Amino acid sequence: MLTENKVFEKISFKEHILVKGVYEECTFKNCNFNSVDLSGITFRTCLFNNCDCSLTKLKNTILQDVRFVNSKLLGIQFNECNGFLLRLYFENCMLKLSVFYKLKLKNTVFTNCNLQEADFSEADMAGAAFENCDLLLATFMHTNLEKADFRSASNYSINPELNRIRNARFSIPGVTGLLTTYDIEIEW
Repeated sequence: MLTENKVFEKISFKEHILVKGVYEECTFKNCNFNSVDLSGITFRTCLFNNCDCSLTKLKNTILQDVRFVNSKLLGIQFNECNGFLLRLYFENCMLKLSVFYKLKLKNTVFTNCNLQEADFSEADMAGAAFENCDLLLATFMHTNLEKADFRSASNYSINPELNRIRNARFSIPGVTGLLTTYDIEIEW
């Protein structure tokens, strides 16, 4: 089933099940997807604005050019999505405990997002931008961060020996997050 250019507003999908199919250029405003199973559904060029998508199940879900704005996405396992043409944008989102393990998310932009305890292990984040993002306890392990932009990000801890950071951009004092694994004291 193909649904195009439809606006879904103030719907709790815990009570009203979203029909499996393809949603193209649809907008979801103020909707509740908390703990909803969206497995196998395709979203193309869709916008989720002010939605609660926490703990949503995304097994084999296709997310192509999907934008999340002012939304809550706690504990989402994006790594379970279908990786084909996966492209995401995040603005003013709560992404605590979300998992991006092994995903190819080149040039993904995170703006004003809380990414505390998010897992980026083995992900390809080349060219990604973390604009004004909080990365406290976020995991970067064997992650490709080449040309990534961390200049306005905070609280990150990235081991340069275990991650690819060539041509990544950092600012002072945030760059000290590259030294935390060495357990040294830095004074200003």
